[in-house]
Amino acid sequence: MEYMILGLLILSSRTIYQLRKRIDNGLELMYSSSTGSIQTALKKLMSNGYITSSDKEENGRGRRIYSITDEGRRYFGSWVNRPIGSIDLRCPELTKLYFLGLGDKENRRSVLESYISSTDEQLAALGMICAEAEEMLKGALSQEARDVIYYQYASARFGRDLLEFTAEWYKRFIKETEEQL
Repeated sequence: MEYMILGLLILSSRTIYQLRKRIDNGLELMYSSSTGSIQTALKKLMSNGYITSSDKEENGRGRRIYSITDEGRRYFGSWVNRPIGSIDLRCPELTKLYFLGLGDKENRRSVLESYISSTDEQLAALGMICAEAEEMLKGALSQEARDVIYYQYASARFGRDLLEFTAEWYKRFIKETEEQL
């Protein structure tokens, strides 16, 4: 979560609400966006000197704005420039699939269809992010902005493709189950 926040703060200073909203809009596949997890990460980043905060009043309401420090940029840079590790494919939802044979036989299909439905909702959100990125890349951008958007687009495409695979796999599994059982 700390690296996610640092990366977002490199792009622009933000409030905790803006951080959460940005994570909720397409980045939730990487990290949970609970206010508690964001607050915990912000406290850690502040104590390490990687970010600062300032209070600003807007429309009669106080807002705390978080910004990255030079030390935070160096810390983020050392992380982002290291090789990518192996992918962690742990999926707690597979536990339910693993034990679904112990559930009510008449309920199994609806459990699987419900998972497909929630996957489709996430796919729609990622589809919108991909479409926005494609449009942005067609526009007149600086090379630096193009680089940032291109890699953000790649991560959204990866998530989209992974979810498409998952949804199709479950659809095939439902069909296979009906034929086998």
